[in-house]
Formats: sequence, structure tokens, C-alpha cells
Amino acid sequence: MTAIPVDSEREPRRQVGALPFRRGPDGSFMVMLVTSRESRRWVIPKGWPMKGRKPFEAAAREAYEEAGVIGHVGKRPLGFYLYEKRLKNRDAVLCQVKVFPLEVRKHLKRWPEQHEREIRWFTPSEAAEAVVEPGLAGIIRATLKREAGPPE
Repeated sequence: MTAIPVDSEREPRRQVGALPFRRGPDGSFMVMLVTSRESRRWVIPKGWPMKGRKPFEAAAREAYEEAGVIGHVGKRPLGFYLYEKRLKNRDAVLCQVKVFPLEVRKHLKRWPEQHEREIRWFTPSEAAEAVVEPGLAGIIRATLKREAGPPE
């Protein structure tokens, strides 16, 4: 993937994202990723802030729309990462994504973008390898370290 020049003078545009996760009966930790619509690369559900919703609420909404998952979303972000988003007019903008944890409680049979994306559960190390953005991989790896302790 080639680097796309971006205007570094301007502030990055803000987005919110959810890192959907679940624990198996054995306490193992799994992370859900979705494919982006355009490039089909593995990403987390994310989008623009929503008027009238707190950032963590908007992140949970994106997880519902893009992956069909509902659960308990953390109010404190795990961190943030930067990436270049290609807009419909082919311009690229730098975006900063604030990532919130989302413990999946339910996976719906139908959701708004189910025919536009693939979803898959990964181990955290597989998920960190599957994503292109180094900052997102770092958040996934750091979350694994925090969650690797004994199940609550």
C-alpha cells in the first residue's frame, strides 16, 4: 500500500470505533473485525461522531450497523489510532479514531450492513496481524495484555 499525501497542517478528523470482544467458556479472549466496504481490509466498526450521542454510544451504534453486535460498551477509550480515509471524491483525509471496548452480548441475525461486509472472530494476536494500521494493532495487543489475566 502506498502512502497517500495528506495535509499535515490540518487537525485529523475525529472518528469513533468499537473493539468488539468476547470471552470463551475457557476464559479465552476473541476479537471481532469487519471488512471495510471499499478496500476489503480488516478493520474495527467505526464512523463519524453522532449528534446527540456520546462518543462511546456512537461507537456502539457503529458496531450494531457494521457487525450486528450488541453489548456493553466501555465509557473510557482504550486509546486512539490514526489512518488515512479515502473519501468518495478520491481525496484522502487523516482520521483519528477513538476506540472503545465493546463486550459482545448478542449477535443479531440481521443488521444494516450485513451484505456489505464480512465479519470474523480472531484471537487478539491474529487480529493484530490482520489489521493494516499499526496504531490499531497496538491497541489490540495492549488490550490482550490487560485482558489476559484470570476471567472475572
